[in-house]
Amino acid sequence: MQLIEDLDQIQLPFKNAVLTIGNFDGVHKGHQSLFQQVINKAKQINGTSVTMTFDPHPLKALGISGPPLITRRDQKLELIEKCGIDVLLCIPFNMEFASISAHDFIQDILVNKIGMKAIIIGGDYYFGKDRLGNADLLKKEGKRLGFETIVSKWEHVAGSQNERISSTRIREIVMEGKVNQAYKYLGSHYQIRGKVIKGRHRGGSQLGFPTANIKLHDELCPKLGVYAVTVETVKGNFRGVANIGFSPTFDDHQFTIEVHILDFNEDIYDTRIRVNMIKRLRDEKKFAGIRELSDQIKKDIEIAKEVFEKNGHS
Repeated sequence: MQLIEDLDQIQLPFKNAVLTIGNFDGVHKGHQSLFQQVINKAKQINGTSVTMTFDPHPLKALGISGPPLITRRDQKLELIEKCGIDVLLCIPFNMEFASISAHDFIQDILVNKIGMKAIIIGGDYYFGKDRLGNADLLKKEGKRLGFETIVSKWEHVAGSQNERISSTRIREIVMEGKVNQAYKYLGSHYQIRGKVIKGRHRGGSQLGFPTANIKLHDELCPKLGVYAVTVETVKGNFRGVANIGFSPTFDDHQFTIEVHILDFNEDIYDTRIRVNMIKRLRDEKKFAGIRELSDQIKKDIEIAKEVFEKNGHS
């Protein structure tokens, strides 16, 4: 996949470009379906599949407090590349870009600069200054400028006729702690990423369960509690149990994400790890002391192993 981070990098229009545009937060199954339609259409016309997204999120660029992002930039780009798109335009969104009229955006950027011959969008896509651009305008301009506009149907959750796959619903699910449900929307487990930092040296020495303490990079944090997780590290992939919260037994009121990685004894300080949230096991709880907490962690690990076995995580 070719990554372009500035429109000025485009020297010549792409051959028969088939385009989709959006924020694509989460790169969920609805987005994946859209990308596949773009790829298929590009093959039909011997063209180039192109996706345009923005960084930062337009709401943030406009100073509006938007929802927490499901995927940060690096993860979003990785997921889009996995879908098989030829060219990804990750365009800086600023006030100057926001001031471009819908007509100019279509003619000057999409058609003249990118070489668009077809665009595939969702039914609620708006663009241009004051969000005056929409599917109707694209269809109208397409007749004048020679491109096709295709409005894609919504993707629904498997087995449901009514529940539409959306980034909003995924955020709700994650914040409710129902991470085991996220898979049917995302096509993968919800993942948090972060750097392993020095903790408070309690996991191994006091509890008997060493933990990787994470400085969270993501905006969207699952509901506080204990989770069965899988962990991707520089040393390989492992299973684990994560605690997200304030460790109430210790009364220090510091928010932490601590991951006990099963059957693991490697130094991964200052490295980045990825934690896939498989299932929430329980709420955070204040225990009478370290012994009681340690006994509970043993139980959590056994329950997590049952979850892994049930879900095929060996």
